[in-house]
Amino acid sequence: MVQEKVVARMWTNIDILGTNATGNLGLLPEQKFTAVIRMLAYGSSADQVDEIARMGKSTALESLVRFCDAVETLYTRDYLCKPTPRDLQRLLQKAETRGFPGMIGSIDCVHWQWKNCLIVWQGDYGNRKGQKSIILEAVSGFDTCVWHAFFGVAESQNDLNVLGQSPVFNDVLRGEASNIT
Repeated sequence: MVQEKVVARMWTNIDILGTNATGNLGLLPEQKFTAVIRMLAYGSSADQVDEIARMGKSTALESLVRFCDAVETLYTRDYLCKPTPRDLQRLLQKAETRGFPGMIGSIDCVHWQWKNCLIVWQGDYGNRKGQKSIILEAVSGFDTCVWHAFFGVAESQNDLNVLGQSPVFNDVLRGEASNIT
């Protein structure tokens, strides 16, 4: 039920059937959705999905942007947000009861094997085993709230390099982080 609502909202955000300049009906939302999923899942370019979805490059790119905006809008409020001082106090109490005093969350780097890495980028995203992978660094609490997500940049194929380039500690360095002990 929830997934159906999510997909319905994304489809509405992608576009409702309209007419083009010649008065012909536009593309179906399903066509645009298929093109977007192909671009995201397989790393296809907007030109490559033209054969499958029968749409131009600009329409495919616009659909991709609208889809990503819809996903961000749906999930940012609940799952990708900075903790408030009240959240931090709650997390500190929960961690203390679990035997981790002073811990508000955990930071981790996940290495995803990138099966369909673009040929142009393969030299930049190879790891020491010769596989293509991309690194996601994330900070999360006990409540599945993700406060920070950062995809490692090219040629940084280890956790320390990603952490060194990550903006995770920028608020602390600027003095904008919540003051908790």
